[in-house]
Amino acid sequence: MARLERAKPRDVVPGWPDARSDDPVGEVARQFTLRLRAAMGDRSLRDAGTITGTSHVTLLKILDGQVWPDMATIAKLELGLGVDLWPGRRN
Repeated sequence: MARLERAKPRDVVPGWPDARSDDPVGEVARQFTLRLRAAMGDRSLRDAGTITGTSHVTLLKILDGQVWPDMATIAKLELGLGVDLWPGRRN
């Protein structure tokens, strides 16, 4: 059976990532991205990729809302940047 294509984060959050989303999953992705952006600070994508052991292309795609980061990527980002990026459960 073929895997269903799911919408990209930027497709479920109009105004990605600066506008709040009514979609609870999209809002978690948006909050994650804002935290990632803040944790990267002035670092380049390549520098952040080196620090975290991820590709700069992966970082770009996450920040641009083109992909949903997987658990391994989230762990690498949090460990490498020394911050909690997951925003927690949304009510």
